[in-house]
Amino acid sequence: MQEKFKLQEYGYGFIPASLLPPGKDEYWQRNEKMYDWFSIKSKRSGKNQASQWRSLVPDEIDQLEKNGNYCTNWENFLVCDPFDPSQIRHSNFYGLVRVGSFEKSVLKFHDFCVPCGIRNSSIISCDIGNNSAIQDCTYISHYIIGDNCILSRIDEMQTTNHSKFGNGAVIEGEDEDVRVWIDVMNEAGGRSVLPFESMIASDAFLWAAYRDDTKMTGMLKKITQDCYGGPGGKYGLVGHNTVIKSCSIIKDVKIGSHCYIKGANKLKNLTILSSVDEPTQIGEGVEMVNGIVGYGSRVFYGSKAVRFVIGRNCEFKYGARLINSVLGDNSTVSCCEILYNLIFPFHEQHHNNSFLVASLVQGMSNIAAAATIGSNHNSRTNNGEIRAGRGFWPGLAVTLKHSSCFASYVLIVKGDYPGELNITLPFSLINNNVTENTLDIMPAYFWMYNLYALERNSWKTSFRDRRKIKIQHIETEYLAPDTVDEIIKAVSFLEKALSETEKNGEKIKFITCQSMENCKRKQIIVKPVEALAAYRQMLRWYSAITIAAFINEKPELDFPALQKLLGRDSSGEWVNFGGQIVKANKIDKLRRDIGDGKYSSWEQIHGVYNKWQEQYPLEKARHAWAVLSMLLGGKFDAVALKQEFNEAVKICRQIFSKIYEAINKDRSNPFKKATFRNDSEMEQVLRKDHFTGIAIKQRQKREVLLKKAISRL
Repeated sequence: MQEKFKLQEYGYGFIPASLLPPGKDEYWQRNEKMYDWFSIKSKRSGKNQASQWRSLVPDEIDQLEKNGNYCTNWENFLVCDPFDPSQIRHSNFYGLVRVGSFEKSVLKFHDFCVPCGIRNSSIISCDIGNNSAIQDCTYISHYIIGDNCILSRIDEMQTTNHSKFGNGAVIEGEDEDVRVWIDVMNEAGGRSVLPFESMIASDAFLWAAYRDDTKMTGMLKKITQDCYGGPGGKYGLVGHNTVIKSCSIIKDVKIGSHCYIKGANKLKNLTILSSVDEPTQIGEGVEMVNGIVGYGSRVFYGSKAVRFVIGRNCEFKYGARLINSVLGDNSTVSCCEILYNLIFPFHEQHHNNSFLVASLVQGMSNIAAAATIGSNHNSRTNNGEIRAGRGFWPGLAVTLKHSSCFASYVLIVKGDYPGELNITLPFSLINNNVTENTLDIMPAYFWMYNLYALERNSWKTSFRDRRKIKIQHIETEYLAPDTVDEIIKAVSFLEKALSETEKNGEKIKFITCQSMENCKRKQIIVKPVEALAAYRQMLRWYSAITIAAFINEKPELDFPALQKLLGRDSSGEWVNFGGQIVKANKIDKLRRDIGDGKYSSWEQIHGVYNKWQEQYPLEKARHAWAVLSMLLGGKFDAVALKQEFNEAVKICRQIFSKIYEAINKDRSNPFKKATFRNDSEMEQVLRKDHFTGIAIKQRQKREVLLKKAISRL
């Protein structure tokens, strides 16, 4: 409903008098932010920016009015020296407005140039930094704008007195029902988390996955509220050197420095994190409401996001939709639809007709075109879930149903899978065999037939990690404690299944089971003997390469010292904790400590994650030592360890041989050659696949590592 009030009141009363703390005016939070905001500038100049504001003199007011400017009360228009009135033209000012000094210069970003100063704009109760350029902005209200910013052709840019900037908090006096939650993993809302500007995938997983721990989740809500709630009346922020042009609506948005926003339709209730080292970009047609955009991320071309957190160094583009989801660092999403998900780092989903709903996808994943993951609910309500370990790769036109679980590195062949799946065998190939009406599972498929994909996936995840500050710790090796423990369970499963199968003196081609699909048809595990051998080789390789890496970092330790250090009990479950691999008992202790009120901020909780990461190399080496002990039937000596390293050198060469074989197989394919006039043309085109060179260097590096470890025993 429209209201009407006196023009002289316009721009004042941002915080109702009844909500002001004793002894404070409506500008108290604005002034505190000013001190923080210009702290870098103050250190450089040796002066406090806020202390430099002064009132206008009559000649300056006269010149401003001659330039077509209007202000309801020039006494509340404060400036900094040197001040040049000619830099402000045809603009209206309401409330307390404070502007910095404008040089007679032009700011240029790419080929877009705007003179410093304020032209053809309406400013309501704002602070504007030095040498910023504001032109053709119809409405800018209650913002603190940094130095050297360009704001051009913005229809509406305002901050309300109840702004939260995308954080899941409520301000003092607000009802609980206005709090914004993100319904990750489950459409019914049973795993909802509160967004906050420092959230990483580990935080969301801690909150969403352990819902039975109501004491902890209650404290997480309190920590978030205490850190991001408080009184109303916070001003919006625009960091230094930020450029915003040709946008429709920007409301309750906090924007970091060196950010570039162009052509956005609507940005509301957001924090857009950006810095000189990790600048963020928001492009044409974008609409984002209620969320956090991470440092160095790029959002373009009509993408839509509602109730979300986007991590660091993500790309989100080409009309993609992200709703009620947390997207981990280093992810690339375009064209698709992602609803109600918690997605760990390094997620790839690029195609217009792919769909992911109500899922936990644990990173290093790739969703193909026409894949509909979780499209069907098999219960009376929409409360089903899908859990997929890292390396999840559903192929073209795969349809999966709730509720389903997948071990790490599962590749799913095209097909409409009729029932829920529980695939416990990692590195498997899953096939919906319509001809035989069976579910076919090939364990250890990647190790036996597609090492190229495994090795390349680990390499590219590390290569594409362009984060300058790495708050979220990410394991990029496909063999790590979490996946190795899955392999150990798979070995036990296959050994038991094979022992129960009649041999009849013949080679076993397959075995059957009924535990991996909720369907009456047969479930066939193909090549179980070969898969068992492959799994065992993977365990040996992991153990040797991990122990060798640790030995080379500890040259002062001889074998007895190593045995004493690494031979300690390392039993216990490992968890993929947002991309960071952590022992479950550590998470349990953190949960207890949070529930007991030991931590009062998310930064303190992140400090615990950092300590875990510092301990990870030793714990990983202990885990590898225990795996090798299991493989060798108990304790082993230096001679046995040296032999394992020698065997690992052979495996290293086998890995490269299979990679090289896969590349050569493609190049020798007559159908692939058919598109080229001759071999020379093909070489010029295909040489861009430089992974062969990477693989050679990786093999050499591993061999050096292993031989160096051998020399130290």
